[in-house]
Amino acid sequence: MTRFFCSLLLCAGAASVWAVPLHAQTFSETQRGEIEGIVKAYLIAHPEVIQEVMTEIEKRQADAEAEKHKEGVKQYSKVLFYSPRQVTLGNPNGDVTMVEFFDYNCGFCRRALADMLDLMKGDPKLRVVLKEFPVLGPGSVEAAQVAVAVRMQDKDGKKYLEFHQKMLTSRGQADRARALAIAKEVGLDMGRLEKDMASDEAKETIDENLKMAEALGLNGTPSYVIGTDVVVGAVGLTALKEKVAAAR
Repeated sequence: MTRFFCSLLLCAGAASVWAVPLHAQTFSETQRGEIEGIVKAYLIAHPEVIQEVMTEIEKRQADAEAEKHKEGVKQYSKVLFYSPRQVTLGNPNGDVTMVEFFDYNCGFCRRALADMLDLMKGDPKLRVVLKEFPVLGPGSVEAAQVAVAVRMQDKDGKKYLEFHQKMLTSRGQADRARALAIAKEVGLDMGRLEKDMASDEAKETIDENLKMAEALGLNGTPSYVIGTDVVVGAVGLTALKEKVAAAR
């Protein structure tokens, strides 16, 4: 690549190229045409350069995302791991916390449900936090509002977990009607549920989760925070176990 750029400078031709800073150079239309021709010929002769550039771009983007994730976890650590508005399952005093952001209309969240349940079953020291992250349309927002209301009348999380499992394993679009039907099925106080759904607490819970997700740079569901690492996507049980072990 060094030889390539040196050739470009030589073909620009003017001795003044070396006399003033490169950013101050201007080229005539003829010179630009010559340079473009050289660049085109070089890329045709060495197409692997394009792949090298794309690889470097992807690496820089990944590094930037990782840095945003790291800063987001640091900035929001208290509300991320210990918000009074979240659902906490597993061992409340566990030595590692896994936070999951989910959407009830997310097919990958459905697949990831078994991973979460297996992790809790096999790891008595794991603390699991669930955060509604409704990003897949109005139905998702409605279902999340019902879920928040379920949490508000279920302090130990047992009925919430039952509701959560049924929402992710039953067929059809997740929306208000379906979420209310499942809430009734698991034995919740429906009068209180309707009242809680319309409360400021329900709105503030979802707003809090959306703001955290934005700060963390999350762009899909499921997304996890394990220790200080952010994991986006349904990566599978093995990968989650590895992240938990690393955090521990």
